[in-house]
Amino acid sequence: MAAGGFCKLPTGSVVVALNLPSPTADGTGVRVLVHAQNRARALTRLRNLGMRAIYLRGNGAPPTPDEITAVLHHPDGLIWRTAPDNGVIVTELWHPIRALLRRPPAVQQP
Repeated sequence: MAAGGFCKLPTGSVVVALNLPSPTADGTGVRVLVHAQNRARALTRLRNLGMRAIYLRGNGAPPTPDEITAVLHHPDGLIWRTAPDNGVIVTELWHPIRALLRRPPAVQQP
């Protein structure tokens, strides 16, 4: 189960934030932000990208005001960065979701 939360905006839309395990083998987690009309649509957007086992239970880690601003200013409304470990603040910039889902090029054996 992923830690996360949501924030309802004055326009009626929501921003959902989820801490997920990384799809790569390095073991670090990622924080994903999604802007959508409601929570169900936000989770559906992630599931349509191949992240099938995504659920939001509770509101333990809602998005911060800085995170909300970042996702609202991104044209896709779907961004990620490395999740903070043990409260350590991450200075990494936000990335579009395509950068997370992009597969590394295949290495050819000689």
